[in-house]
Amino acid sequence: MPHAVTRDKVRLYFEEAGSGTPIIFLHEFAADYSNWEPQMRYFSRGHRCIAYSARGYTPSDVPPTADAYTYKHFYTDALTVLDHLAIAKAHFVGLSMGSYSSLQIGLNAPQRALSMTLAAVGSGSDLENLEAFRKQCQANAEQFETIGSAEVAKVTREAPSRISFMLKDPRGHADFYAALARHDAKGSANTMRGFQGGRPSIYTMTDAIKKVSTPALIICGDEDENCIGPSLFLKAHLPASGLAMFPNAGHVLNLEEPALFNEMVERFIALVEASRWGMRDPRSMMPH
Repeated sequence: MPHAVTRDKVRLYFEEAGSGTPIIFLHEFAADYSNWEPQMRYFSRGHRCIAYSARGYTPSDVPPTADAYTYKHFYTDALTVLDHLAIAKAHFVGLSMGSYSSLQIGLNAPQRALSMTLAAVGSGSDLENLEAFRKQCQANAEQFETIGSAEVAKVTREAPSRISFMLKDPRGHADFYAALARHDAKGSANTMRGFQGGRPSIYTMTDAIKKVSTPALIICGDEDENCIGPSLFLKAHLPASGLAMFPNAGHVLNLEEPALFNEMVERFIALVEASRWGMRDPRSMMPH
């Protein structure tokens, strides 16, 4: 199986399809590389597409301790995959946890990003509730270790931001949680402790975000309440960003609304590649 190896000797499993300008897909906490299959099949018709499992998600390696799961590890791992494939620049398409990592590429390695799609981004960013969120992450980590992934999948399958997916596509929703049930419990626990519970809130990065000129598409489901505020915040501060709000949609946007997601991302990437997605014109801004 193809793997890229990180500086700390973690092997990352990836798959690729198609040829052309590269697109790399970064998955969410409850997913892995396989959850991008609808996008791999669609976008590989015109692009070189890469999807990989983050550290802690088989068939990638599962480091044993939480200190190997910081947000810095996660965004640099994406660059490791590109380096392994000798790809200098790519379009980054992320969902949730993967969107946070894509944003970090824009902040720390903008020369590697042709664009960034930030879907379902920013949960857990609210500064007033940040400590409560981090405590919940620790509790969730202990839950994975205590009862295992299969039981956690049963408990979380009706989380508020997942209900619309369940109602629209019960079969797809069931497949999604059947996959989560197979996740490595130690990897999920460490990701919850290190990445989810340790990453800085995007609200603390305002000045840095204002300097990011990378073309950005922010996508949010209007029933994904934890991500609406952060999505609006990013639209206000990322200079070359656009915001798409999907109606009656929750968190797992690429699977819940695959046709709409693919159409929106395809249009965005086409405009970027035609040099028609620029910085916001100051004349469009209301005085404050």
